[in-house]
Amino acid sequence: MVKSMYKSELARLAGVSANTFRRYLNSRRDVLASMGVAPRAKMLPPRAVKFVVDDYCIDMPENFQ
Repeated sequence: MVKSMYKSELARLAGVSANTFRRYLNSRRDVLASMGVAPRAKMLPPRAVKFVVDDYCIDMPENFQ
């Protein structure tokens, strides 16, 4: 089961800077907004984390799932 995660954690797991990850999230703003994620939210809910991990192809370590 995926858990809520900070955007900074996801950026680190993706191996990109926070600014790069922010630009990626901005390109998916409509989808994230439909999941109830505010643009300035620091933490993403599990459903949004799953979407981002699948869409950005982030390899999640076993202890994060």
